[in-house]
Amino acid sequence: MNLLEKEDLIKVQAEELEHASAEEVIAYAIKTFPNITFACSFGAEDVVLVDMIQKISPSTDIFYLDTDFHFKETYETRDLMAAHYGLEFVRVSPLISPEEQAAQHGDALWSVSPNECCNIRKVEPLTRILSQYDAWITGIRRDQAPTRANSKKIEYDTKFGLVKFNPIAGWTSEDVWNYIRANDIIYNPLHDQYYPSIGCEYCTRQVMPGEDPRAGRWSGHEKTECGLHK
Repeated sequence: MNLLEKEDLIKVQAEELEHASAEEVIAYAIKTFPNITFACSFGAEDVVLVDMIQKISPSTDIFYLDTDFHFKETYETRDLMAAHYGLEFVRVSPLISPEEQAAQHGDALWSVSPNECCNIRKVEPLTRILSQYDAWITGIRRDQAPTRANSKKIEYDTKFGLVKFNPIAGWTSEDVWNYIRANDIIYNPLHDQYYPSIGCEYCTRQVMPGEDPRAGRWSGHEKTECGLHK
């Protein structure tokens, strides 16, 4: 399927999928684009989608970006989910180790130039893995941030050159947690410790009641996105 065909398909399906359930969007995505993958960060939204994908198409690839800087609780959540579902998450790593990064760019690059750190440890690895697929599934929601407010359930990702599905784009945080509780889903315990959004350990802090849910990401910087979605 060439680019024009993909764009035409998206235009036809965008309105119809807007009213579809998350499970219906996933089923459509996998049927239409068998060469598809899901990017998992092991946050609340993504553990919901892992559960749905395992019920719909357990053979679908699920990868994660191992920045080498995740919280230990994130790695523990990965291991618990792998054992529970009997799956192997595809590990995607940066081209350079933390030690090599420090030697090339100085210590604590994330505090001096967080965008550069994200480019090295997230954007480049994501670009590399997505080049192997025709479409990808994400866990972004419109109400997470202004930069995500216009996300559609199906869209063409011009940054990475493939079709992008956002099955729970219209969900609220309450919808996510209702699904987790109803289905007894494994989730990152940091969510119970005032971490609504969990990224790398060095760039994520607790969020106190009344703060914006994403206030804990890159606190002290104007940065709001790691560059994966915008």
